Amino acid sequence: MYITIVRQGLKSNEVYFTAGCGEGRGIWQGPQAAAVGAESQVEFELPELLMRWVDIVPVPPAAPAIRLEGERVVFTGILENIEEDGTGFLRLGQDLLMFECMGEPMMLGSCVELSASEVRIYPFIS
Repeated sequence: MYITIVRQGLKSNEVYFTAGCGEGRGIWQGPQAAAVGAESQVEFELPELLMRWVDIVPVPPAAPAIRLEGERVVFTGILENIEEDGTGFLRLGQDLLMFECMGEPMMLGSCVELSASEVRIYPFIS
């Protein structure tokens, strides 16, 4: 996913960004500090264990989106798959977001909102 850094946050390496499907916040994990105005191709990591039906909830069909809701970052997309070990995949347009989850089963292929308190941002290095 391509993002543009719009400002620095208060925490160490925290950045606010915009993407084609919205805006969010995360902790930059690149080898160099993220510069305001810089555009980067990145991957997101959600280090927390998410609970289905609490942190991941079904919503009516909607376009892929990223938004801030209080201290959390909310991703809206299609629940692509959940493996037996709890590894899940959320489709955001052309991109896949991988996460770890547990809880009661959910219908694959449905639109969901995934809410995370921490997002780590890793730039692709070419």
